[in-house]
Amino acid sequence: MKLIERPLYLNRLKSVIGTPDIKVITGVRRSGKSKLMDAFYQYLTQEDPSSNVIRIKLNLKENEALLDAEHLYQYVESAYVSGRENTLLIDEVQLCAGFEKIINSFYEEEKFDIYLTGSNAFLQSSDLATLFGGRVFEIAMYPFSFREYLDYYPGLDVDDAFDAFTAIGGMSGAYLYRNRQDQLNYLRNVYQTTILRDIVERYRLNNEDLLRHLAEYLMDTVGNRTSYRKLANTLTSRSYATNDKTVASYLTYLCRSFLFYPVRPYNIKEKRYLESDTKYYLSDLGFRFAVIGTKDADYGHLYENMVAMELLRRGYEVYVGKLYDKEVDFVAIKDGEKTYIQVSDDISREETFQREITPLLAIRDAYPKMIIARTKHPEAQKEGVRIVDIARWLRS
Repeated sequence: MKLIERPLYLNRLKSVIGTPDIKVITGVRRSGKSKLMDAFYQYLTQEDPSSNVIRIKLNLKENEALLDAEHLYQYVESAYVSGRENTLLIDEVQLCAGFEKIINSFYEEEKFDIYLTGSNAFLQSSDLATLFGGRVFEIAMYPFSFREYLDYYPGLDVDDAFDAFTAIGGMSGAYLYRNRQDQLNYLRNVYQTTILRDIVERYRLNNEDLLRHLAEYLMDTVGNRTSYRKLANTLTSRSYATNDKTVASYLTYLCRSFLFYPVRPYNIKEKRYLESDTKYYLSDLGFRFAVIGTKDADYGHLYENMVAMELLRRGYEVYVGKLYDKEVDFVAIKDGEKTYIQVSDDISREETFQREITPLLAIRDAYPKMIIARTKHPEAQKEGVRIVDIARWLRS
């Protein structure tokens, strides 16, 4: 299997070496969490050969005895070396029954710098504080970016590569298959496993069909503002009788499993966050095409999904901008600085271009403004607004 370096995440791990928190790598299934831990292990052992790095993969047959909490505790304790830097790396920690008590005990003893990965069914971000008493630093991991896709397939024309990436997405396990149908089958299996194990079994849901229909509806309408009540009404009208309370719970589960990411509204003029209609973006468009196909695909909204996930990947807080009766696709905030972004498929027609630029020009502050679209041209500027091709922006 071909591997590429993912320095974005490796550098995040490097930056927290020695901090007292329990470091947990989270992300959608098959996004590369275990491979990242392998790369981190190699870095630690090469950087300081005198350090003591304990690497445990609980999903391996050779470590079956360590699935018992007491055995795991005794094994790690016996591997401790006094007078050295001791680092503990555990993959699939949830396979050990009672792992929470063991990890919390290691934390209290202050002997180890602790790093974990695990199934999303047990290590969802909202549960981490409960599991480990709030003493957690989360490293959020995402599927491959377009830039990483280009690293995996070097030498491709950027525009051809972008079209291929849009269709297959960033779940790199699919890249191992040459046949398009096999790639889709792989993605569909990852999706099915996430639905079944991370949600249905984890929360003991009795209406799997409703959950699947909700997920597929969100895939089909990415980029649309919605609410619990609107979704409940839509599902009920399609013979899936439900209510806003159930929809709210199911949406929470879909987001906890990292299949979807919610983006809330932000009032640009009043500079405050709103609790009204939210947008939900899919962690990877490959799931969309594998589950519901390409029919009626709105590429403007699909590109919007790609930009949303890339902004999150780059460490931005992401909101939907509201300005009077106008909407700005994204207000991206990082280090106190804002960037206002509109996303479009094709802005070659003047009418479409004006529709995209008008909300940006209505914003009176001096923060950067940009339109990201499928222009296939070098960056341009009009009235202070940057106009950037989406493939080249994703590559940058």
